[in-house]
Amino acid sequence: MAKAEEIAAGRARWQARYDAARAPRQGRGAAAPEPRTTLSGQPVDPVYGPPPGADVPGFERIGWPGEFPFTRGLYPTGYRGRPWTIRQFAGFGNARQTNERYRMILASGGGGLSVAFDMPTLMGYDSDAPMALGEVGHCGVAVDSAADMDVLFDGIPLDETTTSMTISGPAIPVFCMYLVAAERQGADITTLNGTLQTDIFKEYIAQKEWLYPPEPHLRLIGDLMEYCTENIPAFKPLSVSGYHIREAGATAAQELAFTLADGFGYVELGLSRGLDVNKLARGLSFFFDAHIDFFEEIAKFRAARRIWARWMRDRFGATDDRAMWLRFHTQTAGVSLTAQQPYNNVVRTAVEALSAVLGGTNSLHTNALDETLALPTATSAEIALRTQQVIMEETGVVNVADPLGGSYYVEALTDRLEEEAERIFERIERMGAAKEAERAEDAAAAGRDAAEHAIGPITSGILAGIENGWFTSEIAESAFQYQQALEKDEKRIVGVNCHTSTITGEVETLRISHEVEEEQRRVLAERRAKRDQAAVDAALSDLLDAVRDPARPNLIPVILQAARAEATLGEICGTMGQEFGTYTEDPRL
Repeated sequence: MAKAEEIAAGRARWQARYDAARAPRQGRGAAAPEPRTTLSGQPVDPVYGPPPGADVPGFERIGWPGEFPFTRGLYPTGYRGRPWTIRQFAGFGNARQTNERYRMILASGGGGLSVAFDMPTLMGYDSDAPMALGEVGHCGVAVDSAADMDVLFDGIPLDETTTSMTISGPAIPVFCMYLVAAERQGADITTLNGTLQTDIFKEYIAQKEWLYPPEPHLRLIGDLMEYCTENIPAFKPLSVSGYHIREAGATAAQELAFTLADGFGYVELGLSRGLDVNKLARGLSFFFDAHIDFFEEIAKFRAARRIWARWMRDRFGATDDRAMWLRFHTQTAGVSLTAQQPYNNVVRTAVEALSAVLGGTNSLHTNALDETLALPTATSAEIALRTQQVIMEETGVVNVADPLGGSYYVEALTDRLEEEAERIFERIERMGAAKEAERAEDAAAAGRDAAEHAIGPITSGILAGIENGWFTSEIAESAFQYQQALEKDEKRIVGVNCHTSTITGEVETLRISHEVEEEQRRVLAERRAKRDQAAVDAALSDLLDAVRDPARPNLIPVILQAARAEATLGEICGTMGQEFGTYTEDPRL
């Protein structure tokens, strides 16, 4: 079949899928008529492509929306079928204060919740732990037990609200507390929908919020993947995060490659547990940074979808389109915000958000103008929310699926980023092969057998790169080069190294009172005094026994039982740590 005929056949397939998506469905009528036009009244088609009869070499790599390789998006309708979810990341002080912010976000048009936890919670400490002193409630909400989750989601039906939780090290105990809160609301937990970050690889690579060595964390993550696949199919147990990798100084290509490699590692983990790739892959989502280079970011998102689809089909044997879908949340770049002339951050955030939308994001958080200084005020949070709504309601970008598809520049950038990512994947696999060979030699010298891969070749490479510091050194070098370019004025930031004069003054910032920590510690002490301590002790003892048993089929039910008994986060994490131990990164320059 000639290229022109292939393109025409693709358009026909797209039209059939589009019509099917707009057709009446059981229990509801057809979608409302949608005469879309430009602001000036010119009619707008839902998708654009080569003109009839055109021969476009390589068009199969671009394709049509809703069709492999999904370069142009997952859905034939684009945002005409459903716009992206507005999911504002929020959390500060105690659970009651954050609950008030969540109610404001939902009342103002937010489509889902995204929980930011404070540093003690992120590190698995209770609010009264010595290491928590001075940090309670400052960069997110403090959660010590399931009782805090009750307050956090008071009046917010969890079986009707999609909830994302950005936490990795102690993600599983926090998730169990969330399930307990849902149970106490009377919800059927099997119907819950949301996302838990859980991505421990990126912690060792960039963010550094781990609790244990990698292997115990992977055991817990494997248990979570099994539990959600079997019991809560709509909930995504993993959000593979490139955001923090990029914020640490990685380039767009490094963010793309490191993130997808981590995703491949988790697929290997699921397969090693005997899970069906068509089921486990549907439980993975991704989290990317939308940085300030507008077209590079759009190309990154398009390349990510294409790479993931190809690897899932060709490498891992997925046959279900949904298992090949790369669904992702995007957050605008916190690292691009400046303390100088902070009102400029509104513009930066709008540009970054637009790149995420044109790149086909499934949900989006827009940073507030004051987040480089402090947690956002209610006013700045509303401006950030309205930024998304202006893009959605006024700009017309929802009218056409992948409106930049076929752009010479965007397609060239997409191809280039894909090529760079593939080179990085090859490097990771080589590191894994070398590590496995070394392991096999050590095993042979000791007179024992060694499996070819403990989990899989990509996982072996990731663990090797963590151990030898390759990931962190690559990111550090990229960050250094960028900083040099800034200091030489080769890269420019308005208000920082150019256009520095201003008439604006300081902006109002949100400060967390020390009284928040005092109150949280007081409430925690009261809860400990009132709970059934015998039940807590029994639950923690059962947990320790389960952790010490490598044949234990799954740790989630026993952690869930400890959460029901009101065991605290620090107690649960500390109990597991008795067996799992701790992890210290080797210092490198």
